[in-house]
Amino acid sequence: MNAFQQYADLDDLPGKLFIVEGIDGSGKSTQLDLLEKWLNSMGYCVYFSAWNSSPLVHETTRVAKANRLLSPMSFSMIHAADFADRLERAIVPPLRAGAVVLADRYIYTAFARDVARGVDGDYVRRNYSFAPKPTGAFYFRVPLKEALGRILAGRPELKYYEAGMDLNLSEDPYKSFELFQARILKQYEQMIDEFDLWVIDATLPIAEQQSQMRNLVRPHLEGVLQSPRMPLEEVYREEGLTGRYIGELTGEWRHK
Repeated sequence: MNAFQQYADLDDLPGKLFIVEGIDGSGKSTQLDLLEKWLNSMGYCVYFSAWNSSPLVHETTRVAKANRLLSPMSFSMIHAADFADRLERAIVPPLRAGAVVLADRYIYTAFARDVARGVDGDYVRRNYSFAPKPTGAFYFRVPLKEALGRILAGRPELKYYEAGMDLNLSEDPYKSFELFQARILKQYEQMIDEFDLWVIDATLPIAEQQSQMRNLVRPHLEGVLQSPRMPLEEVYREEGLTGRYIGELTGEWRHK
């Protein structure tokens, strides 16, 4: 099946959707945060959405994880429900308004993790066919050894599902985590051509990675919703702000 046939037909949405993907420790969240700050600095209306953040299924997921009740299939389905609610409430409305939406993980996370847990890849893709095609999908490529070093250096204990302990890969949670992440990494690499992911070398300096992101995003910003921008003196006047230093900033202060 062609990858583009798997997306919902929401091409009429005037906003732009940019997402980041990668294994744990790839640095994608840091880069997305920097991109958000850059877009905000230019006055663009930006909305952020994170994976597994819907309040609709938060408590169910928490209880199920705490009691280790999730099978690979139930894990897949609960994340799909989470994404469906997040899409309807936090992604499509700002896109319809013409804003920029930045998503830390998108459907490709499910394609990588669910398949790594043994769920059929075609099933998972069909399950997310209601999702719109993003304007751009960044994949932060990083060697497994380096990503593991970044994660484990600051994490004294791994959570059960995070480490893939439900898959019986190893009794050692750190070894299980390594094996699980290797499976996920393999899935991401196979998706690059399938979904035209924008590959970023996550071993490059942070500033260089960010520069590459901005260069790829910039051509898609024409017509995107921006906040009205007023000269500083008008802002101060509207808010009734006065004072010596404010006057100096607006050029209205004069020495007498």
